[in-house]
Amino acid sequence: MQTSSLFIVIAALTLISYFTGHKRAQQRRQSEKLLALPGHYGYMTAMWSAIPAIILLLAWVILEPGYLNNRITASLPATIANQSEESLYLYINNVQLAIANGGLSDDPVIQKAANAYLAAQEKSRFLITALILVLCVSGIVFALSNQLTRQHARKRVESAIRIFLLLCSGVAIVTTAGIVLSVLFEALRFFEAVSIFDFVFGTTWSPQTAIREDQVGSSGSFGAVPLFAGTILISLIAMFIAVPVGLLSAIYLSEYATVKFRAAAKPALEILAGIPTVVYGFFAALTVAPFIRDLGESIGLTVASESALAAGIVMGVMIIPFVSSLSDDVINAVPQAMRDGSLALGATQSETVKQVIIPAALPGIVGGVLLAASRAIGETMIVVMAAGLSAKLTANPLEAVTTVTVQIVTLLTGDQEFDSPKTLAAFALGLMLFVATLLLNVFALHIVRKYREQYE
Repeated sequence: MQTSSLFIVIAALTLISYFTGHKRAQQRRQSEKLLALPGHYGYMTAMWSAIPAIILLLAWVILEPGYLNNRITASLPATIANQSEESLYLYINNVQLAIANGGLSDDPVIQKAANAYLAAQEKSRFLITALILVLCVSGIVFALSNQLTRQHARKRVESAIRIFLLLCSGVAIVTTAGIVLSVLFEALRFFEAVSIFDFVFGTTWSPQTAIREDQVGSSGSFGAVPLFAGTILISLIAMFIAVPVGLLSAIYLSEYATVKFRAAAKPALEILAGIPTVVYGFFAALTVAPFIRDLGESIGLTVASESALAAGIVMGVMIIPFVSSLSDDVINAVPQAMRDGSLALGATQSETVKQVIIPAALPGIVGGVLLAASRAIGETMIVVMAAGLSAKLTANPLEAVTTVTVQIVTLLTGDQEFDSPKTLAAFALGLMLFVATLLLNVFALHIVRKYREQYE
């Protein structure tokens, strides 16, 4: 039985166990006093049926591939099994292809190994199916026993839910730690080949490495300053557009707009957040960039066909909803009593907005701006289509630049060797971007805490 089918079987048996436990508890409720509601006994019966079976199934999913590969190796002749790891891996791949064809192959050795794999797989799936059925039925029988129905089911169910929530939190933490460590280890491998000082403070980015040592540029240049300069330049342009427009839109919608206008304008504004970034990229490359180039040429300026200004403008339009929507929600969350108190003291509506509402909502506004900044820093498609791939160290928004995320995608596109500095540079860039974002979060958290203590 397939894994998906086994999950369906476990789910069906879990539902049966729940209704069985619920009905059994209702019957016992007529003759004796229970320590919990019948629903709690149903949940407890379902847990005893499902949890052991799910644990066994997950263990089987993890261990089965290794067991089946060992069966392939054991079925191969000794002359093949004792070869190098690369040759053995090639044979296993050929066996996998034969398995996909139903165990048929022109090579009798490969066909024998494929048949051994299929036989072992069939036995393994039959065994795991039988064990899961036994565990589910045994769990139901045990949960329905008199000893268990006399226990406090509610406490047991709540304890199990608490443990499940703790495991979910642990998975999130472990996943984050795993991502950071995987990037860190690969970045350390890169810094073994390239000096960290040259990477952080270098002003030339040319990661192309030659195949032979006698070719030009065989060592490459990995100065990341132009990439971070381009990232900051485009992000600043985007924020200069998104923050004022988004914040002023939020103030108007929450404090000045009528109910009818707000009901129409807010959804229309948030539609911008649902447009795919590739559509923004097309708009930037086909409309905004040519318009900026023609406008600049009309006044005597030299504007590149792909410029940071075009990418920044379109990116700013894209992240307006992040600032506007979050700021609007935060402003609406300010207690009405603060508005009434300010107006009662003689302040005008504009003075109330500037001196009472905005300061009180500042922590949430900073959070929205931070989210928008993170969105701008991590954007890739718009930069590729509107700003180009040229790694230039410049502050001129009319020139073509590139960003860290674009270079990460470029370095990892296609067939790459993960032993070369060119590919490992992507992990070093990712690590530096992570550190920069972390520092931005720490700074924003400091601002939020400072003003939250003042107004709460």
